[in-house]
Amino acid sequence: MNQTSVPSLEGHRILITGGARGLGEAFARACVAAGARVALTDVLHERGEALAAALNEGLAQPVAHYLPMDVSDPQAIEQATAAAADRLGGLDGLVNNAAITNSGGKDMADITVDTWDRVMAVNVRGPWLVTVAAQRWLQDSGRGRVVNIASDTALWGAPRLMAYVASKGAVMSMTRSMARELGAHGVTVNAVAPGLTLVEATEYVPEARHRLYSEGRAISRAQVPDDVVATVLFLLSEGSGYVTGQVLPVNGGFVMN
Repeated sequence: MNQTSVPSLEGHRILITGGARGLGEAFARACVAAGARVALTDVLHERGEALAAALNEGLAQPVAHYLPMDVSDPQAIEQATAAAADRLGGLDGLVNNAAITNSGGKDMADITVDTWDRVMAVNVRGPWLVTVAAQRWLQDSGRGRVVNIASDTALWGAPRLMAYVASKGAVMSMTRSMARELGAHGVTVNAVAPGLTLVEATEYVPEARHRLYSEGRAISRAQVPDDVVATVLFLLSEGSGYVTGQVLPVNGGFVMN
């Protein structure tokens, strides 16, 4: 990623859920490179602690903190969000990145109710409750930003992935409602909808689906985390203060709004 093109987040305090690997790790590294301090939450404790240690290496004062958080657990959300705000001295931004798939490769008739409920608890209820928990600090900052990570699967209706697709469609709708509610308090809320990205969490995806994406994009190549990072950083920055309630597909033109 060309760092000269990245917006400054100097002095910003950012909470990133699902921050231990994949896109979450990319967001964390980019935020720190742009001058922010970050709190990373995840259920992958060893990965999260190792990433925070790597980001803090050689520094007199830490710029990254890892906090355990299962976004399907309301009590864990309250505790970890408060701890993040305490360690960072407040919150200026929130990236709701934590998510699971679980229904990949299954016809809708084969998805169990338990699987459906688990996906919704993590992917929909989680971002809602984390945003509620972070709201007072975001409002107090005077430059509060929420970025919800959706998916372009909800824009084109990816088959055999219905629980995940439905959850990401809900994230898009929820983004607009949150933007209406929080706008009066100076907090913007937007969603980024990446396409299929080459990260650990997508290693299970069949090669045929990867080819479908690569060949169907206007920019015909595989998508990598750096393709998404700069958009997220812009939406966290002070320069995005009049952008809210938007869903931005970042997918090389596979889906065009």
